[in-house]
Amino acid sequence: MDSLSTLAMGFIAGIFFGFFLRKGMVTRFDTIVGQFLLKDFTVIKIMLTAIVVGSIGVYYMHEMGFIEKLPIKNAFILANIVGGIIFGIGMAILGLCPGTCVGAVAEGSVDGLFGLVGMVLGAALFAELYDWLFVIFFEPINLGPMTLSTLTGWSPWIFITGLTLVSIIFFALIEHYERKQKKELEL
Repeated sequence: MDSLSTLAMGFIAGIFFGFFLRKGMVTRFDTIVGQFLLKDFTVIKIMLTAIVVGSIGVYYMHEMGFIEKLPIKNAFILANIVGGIIFGIGMAILGLCPGTCVGAVAEGSVDGLFGLVGMVLGAALFAELYDWLFVIFFEPINLGPMTLSTLTGWSPWIFITGLTLVSIIFFALIEHYERKQKKELEL
């Protein structure tokens, strides 16, 4: 597949992704804040669904030969921790993550626009300081490319099945909790 086809497929997939983010209302500040306050579980439902469906799709395509080699990145522990902290601070301040921020900008959100500008500036700063940051945050704890499957020697389908079952149970518990909350509000 040539690079133009790859870009076109990515663009089309992005449009569908954005559409579903919008339909799920996760491009809205109050939905994200509701998740942090444990009042609205839309975000976690969408994230878990995407992870399960994505895992099944990627590993199935790999087994069918559509994906020759899975691009497993190195486990840079310190960089992941620092990056997660920066991501979490940004999400707590803005009330949006990068994907939902782009969707919010498409809806006309001024807050999202400021967040998007911040992300672009942050990415540019990261690119400019990459060599320096690599030595400090990436090199110290580099465990190489790994997955739970490569660590244990078990089939990835064991983990995907486990994740799917845990997600289904989690969804059932969330539904029970939300129904209980709704009944309490009606009283």
